[in-house]
Amino acid sequence: MELDYDALLSLSAELGFRLMESGAEIYRVEESIRRLLQAYGVDTGEVFAIPNLVIVSLTDPTGHPVTRVRRIPPHGTDIYLLEKYNALCRDLCREAPPFADAQSRLADIRAGWQTYACPARYLAYFAATAAFAVFFGGTARDALCGGLCGVSIGLCLDFMTRWDANQFFKTVAGGMVSALLALFLTFLGLGEHADRIIIGALMALVPGIAFTNAMRDIMAGDLVSGITKLGEALLIGAAIAIGTSLAMGLARLLGGAL
Repeated sequence: MELDYDALLSLSAELGFRLMESGAEIYRVEESIRRLLQAYGVDTGEVFAIPNLVIVSLTDPTGHPVTRVRRIPPHGTDIYLLEKYNALCRDLCREAPPFADAQSRLADIRAGWQTYACPARYLAYFAATAAFAVFFGGTARDALCGGLCGVSIGLCLDFMTRWDANQFFKTVAGGMVSALLALFLTFLGLGEHADRIIIGALMALVPGIAFTNAMRDIMAGDLVSGITKLGEALLIGAAIAIGTSLAMGLARLLGGAL
C-alpha cells in the first residue's frame, strides 16, 4: 500500500504542535517527530523547532519536498498532556497504525483533558505561597498573609488572561497587586514581616521552569531556543521587579500623603 505522505506530514506536525504546546523541550519535540517519520518508513524527514514554531519537511519518492509549518501560541507547561502525548508517540512508533486511527487517538487526548476548577487552583496558590513565606522565615501570620497574596496573584492572572494580556504585563500586574496587598495587610497588623510575605508570594511568578528549560536547550546545542527562553525568563524577572517596585513606590506616596 502506497504511503500517504500528506497524512504522515499532518500527523507529525500535529503531534509536534501538541508536544510543544504542552511545554515539551525542543530536543524532545524534534526527536519525537523524527522517530514517528522513521516508524512509517521515511528517512528523508527534517524537523526544525523553536519555542513558537515547528517546521516538518520530507521528500516523497518522486523527489518532491513537502512541508508543514505550525506556529505555537503562548503556552505554559502541562505535565498531564505532556506525558499523554509522549506515551502516544511511543505507541505510534511501535505500532504505526493507520493515519485516521492515529489522528483519532491524538484528538482523544485533548478531548479527555480536564483542568482544575478555580477553587482548587486558588487553594494551590494559597498553600504554595504560604509555605514559601514560612520558608523565608515568616511567622504563621505571615504565612496567612502570603497565602492571601498568592490568591490575589491567581485572580489577577486570570483576569488579565481574559483580556489577552501578554506574560510581561500579567507578571507586572500580579507582582504589583500582591505587593500592595502584603503592605496593606502588614499596615493593618495582620502580617508581621512585609518583605517575607512579598517574597513568598512572588515565588508564584518566578519563571523557574522557563529558566531550567533554557539551560537544558543551550546544553543540548539548541542555542536559538535556549537564548529565546532565557530572554523570556529574564524578562519575566524584570516584570516581577517592576511590579513590586511600583507597589512600594505607591505605598510610599500614600504613606507620605497620610
